Amino acid sequence: MNPLLKEKIQFSLRQDKKKKQEIHLSPIPLQRTQSEYKTANRMVQPEQPPQVVNVVVDPQSQCAPEIKPPLSASPSPFKMKPVGLQERRGSNVSLTLDMSSLGSVEPFVAVPTPREKVAMEYLQSASRVLTRQQLRDTVAYSHWLQTEFMEIPMNFVDPKEINIPSHGTKNRYKTILPNPLSRVCLKPKNPTDSLSTYINANYIRGYGGQEKTFIATQGPMINTVNDFWLMVLQEDSPVIVMITKLKEKNEKCVLYWPEKRGIYGKVEVLVNNVQECENYTVRSLTLKQGSQSQNVKHYWYTSWPDHKTPDSAQPLLQLMLDVEEDRMASTGKGPVIVHCSAGIGRTGCFIATAIGCHQLKEEGVVDALSIVCQLRVDRGGMVQTSEQYEFVHHALSLYESRLSAEAVQ
Repeated sequence: MNPLLKEKIQFSLRQDKKKKQEIHLSPIPLQRTQSEYKTANRMVQPEQPPQVVNVVVDPQSQCAPEIKPPLSASPSPFKMKPVGLQERRGSNVSLTLDMSSLGSVEPFVAVPTPREKVAMEYLQSASRVLTRQQLRDTVAYSHWLQTEFMEIPMNFVDPKEINIPSHGTKNRYKTILPNPLSRVCLKPKNPTDSLSTYINANYIRGYGGQEKTFIATQGPMINTVNDFWLMVLQEDSPVIVMITKLKEKNEKCVLYWPEKRGIYGKVEVLVNNVQECENYTVRSLTLKQGSQSQNVKHYWYTSWPDHKTPDSAQPLLQLMLDVEEDRMASTGKGPVIVHCSAGIGRTGCFIATAIGCHQLKEEGVVDALSIVCQLRVDRGGMVQTSEQYEFVHHALSLYESRLSAEAVQ
């Protein structure tokens, strides 16, 4: 055979072998016939979510919620139908998204919802009356109280509800605002100065729904001290209860009373006497404005630890009893003013305990749930944490044991 022809035949055979090897490494054909497409389509079940194995998913992507991503990928918060969008491709029907399954996502457009109405209905109707034995049992099982507390709506105020320009300058915390319906309004300095009427304080109902038994307010700021004393004088308040230190991890309240005598705007404050007790200090004050004069007792409770509840409810209970005695002796006077820093946490505990003790004494039962709900109708966030809610029950249980001991004697 011609050597040249032989070499050409061997080269051709090597090329054919090489092509066969390449085809063997690529079992999926690059092109399909029409019959092959039909066979493939019959194997797809569009109504079932596809099962994907070893699929690399972009952690930032939230476009395929029905496909299980790797463990390192963040699950999508959206639960969208797997077809919808695919079905509309190439269609002249307008694209609409089904938002019914996005319950955990805030709506894009503010739409009135019944949430506020439902919350208010709960606050006005929730009740769990406890007998003395049930009160003792409830204190022993604190997880019941934690669960119950979490169901109570906070009822915080939207800043838009307070139509007073620059009122934010008089708030210690921008999220803790007075509920408009029960807000204390100061007498205006002039008809056009609406800001002079504003103070972050609310009237609080007492036992049996008695109106204006208390005033809950924030700790005075350097620019609200004059407003505070105006409120004390205007409301004819016989007692002020302060349940905070001036500074803990940060400033909680400014020193708003003098050592002996001080002038705060148009109000003169005189300190007549100071009595140091074990857990609080009592000051006897006289307020004067023109011909008006008023005697006030100031209780400063300093035993409450920062960001905690006291180990014992005894000191707070004794404070409450002393304040209640002064309040009863001041019949015809105005509300007792109570404040901490924000005017909702420790303030709420004191007022809830006072109302609950009154109910225990008068009825022999107590409904702390209803009491806290009533407080939050008047001022949002009262009794701020589940630990404080438990503490109120401990204080009520301690008072109940006192009543039982007195009954035996």
